[in-house]
Amino acid sequence: MSPYQSSLLISPNFNRDEYMRITPASAGWEHLSFAARRMQPGMLWQHETGEHEYALVVLGGTCRVTSNRGNWMNIGRRPAVFQGMPYTLYLPRQTIFSVEATSALDMAYGWCAAFSDHPARLVTPSDVEIELRGGGNATRQINKMIPPGFDCSRLVVVEVFTPSGNWSSYPPHKHDQHRLNPQGGLLEADLEEVYFYKIDRPEGYAYQRIYTADGKLDELILVRDNHLVLSPEGYHPVVAAHGYHCYYLNMLAGSAQSLAATDDPAYSWVKANWKEKDARLPLVNMAMEK
Repeated sequence: MSPYQSSLLISPNFNRDEYMRITPASAGWEHLSFAARRMQPGMLWQHETGEHEYALVVLGGTCRVTSNRGNWMNIGRRPAVFQGMPYTLYLPRQTIFSVEATSALDMAYGWCAAFSDHPARLVTPSDVEIELRGGGNATRQINKMIPPGFDCSRLVVVEVFTPSGNWSSYPPHKHDQHRLNPQGGLLEADLEEVYFYKIDRPEGYAYQRIYTADGKLDELILVRDNHLVLSPEGYHPVVAAHGYHCYYLNMLAGSAQSLAATDDPAYSWVKANWKEKDARLPLVNMAMEK
C-alpha cells in the first residue's frame, strides 16, 4: 500500500483557516478530537467548550484569549515550534472563549468529553518539564505541557522533538488496553492518540509505522510538514529523515489521564544498549529565547 493511501494519514487543507480537523466520527474512535488553525493579526475565533475540556497549544505566533473563566492577554512567544518553548491553555467544560491573533498565529487544539470540573490554566514555557528520553540515535526531547497528574479529566498533551536521523517512540510501545496489576496499579491505559507533525524544512519527512502484534494492522506511513497520523491501537515508532529535525504534537485521551504503555517485547532489549544521550538535545529550551 502506498503511504499516501493510509486511512490513518490526514493531510492539511490550507483553503480553510482551520486547516486540520479530526473528530471521533472521522477517526473511527470514541474520545479525542483535534484541529489546527492559522489566523492573521486581528482575526477573531469564538467558540464554546460545551461538555468538553480543551487544550490550546500555540505552535507559532501570539494571541490573547478572553473567556468566562478568565482572560490571558499575552499568550505565545516562539515564531515556530523549532524556535522556542510552548504556551498551552487548558479550558474546562462550559467555557465560552474568544481567541484574537496579535500576530500571525498557528495554533492546535484538542478536546474530549470531561466528566468533572477543573480550573482553567495557562501553562507557560517555564512551567514545561523537558525530558530527554532514550539514548544514542533513539534520543528525543519531550516537552510536557499537560502530563499525567495535571488537574484535568482525561487530556494528555506533550510535544516531541526528534533530531535528524533519530528514532522516536522507540522501542515501539502501545497503549490500547486498560490493564491493572494485582495490586490495582495501572500497567497500560487504553488511549487514542494523534501525531501532528512539523518538519524543520519544507521538503523534509519522517516515517511512522503502526502495527499490532497479530498483524491485522501494519502500515508504514510517509509524513511531511503539517500531516497528522491517527494512532488508534498498536505500536507506533517514528524515524526522522537524515538532515531534517522532526516535531510532533501528541494529544491523547482514553481510559485514564495517563501515559502508561507497554513496549513491544521483540524490541525492548535495545534499552540495555543505550549509553549516552544525543548531544544535539535539547533542540529547544528556555535559554534560546533570551
